[in-house]
Amino acid sequence: MKTNVTPDDAAYAGQAAYTPRMLSVYDLVVLGFNAHVMWRCSPRRLVALYDEHVARRHLDIGVGSGYLLDKCRFPTESPEITLMDLNPNPLEFAAKRLRRYRPKTHQANALAPFDLPIAGFDSVGLNWLLHCLPGDIASKSVVFDHCQTVLAPGGVVFGSTVLSSGVKHTPWSRLMMNKLNSKGVFSNLHDDLEHLRDQLRKRFDALDVQVAGTVALFSARS
Repeated sequence: MKTNVTPDDAAYAGQAAYTPRMLSVYDLVVLGFNAHVMWRCSPRRLVALYDEHVARRHLDIGVGSGYLLDKCRFPTESPEITLMDLNPNPLEFAAKRLRRYRPKTHQANALAPFDLPIAGFDSVGLNWLLHCLPGDIASKSVVFDHCQTVLAPGGVVFGSTVLSSGVKHTPWSRLMMNKLNSKGVFSNLHDDLEHLRDQLRKRFDALDVQVAGTVALFSARS
């Protein structure tokens, strides 16, 4: 499926930065420096989140470089992985990195219905996705509605996102977050911890939300 997004689309800015050149340094910059130093949530913590929740049939949305899927432990040697992103560059980069699993790729906007099989996945990963989506927590949480459609009974949605309030920012992390918002890479100036919890509670029966630095790590099941 091919999805064309123009610069005047609200979802464009949050994904436009992921060029092949940027993806070649993604692990070092986004995970090694920003996650570890600025947001104070180490890549190990993110991998552990995947280790705990990733299932045999997994959908990953906003795939970045594919680092977390490359490093995590699947419950089977032959997982069925679908990579979904609005930008074709991360899809190509991550699919190449994960070629031992023969992942499928699906180019789509997470704010729209996914056009994927109903109840086709046992887990959905949303790592570093929400803070890049336009709007506030209430509007961007439509992603959770779409996740419910593709989750099999008993399935889990999990992920992480940088928040603006309800977490402890340092002067440097606040400066970095504001800079990324001014560039349109982030759109999270109004994202806060309690609103995230509220949106998950509206949709799921069981949820867990933990904080590491400025990051909320969440998981939820119906």
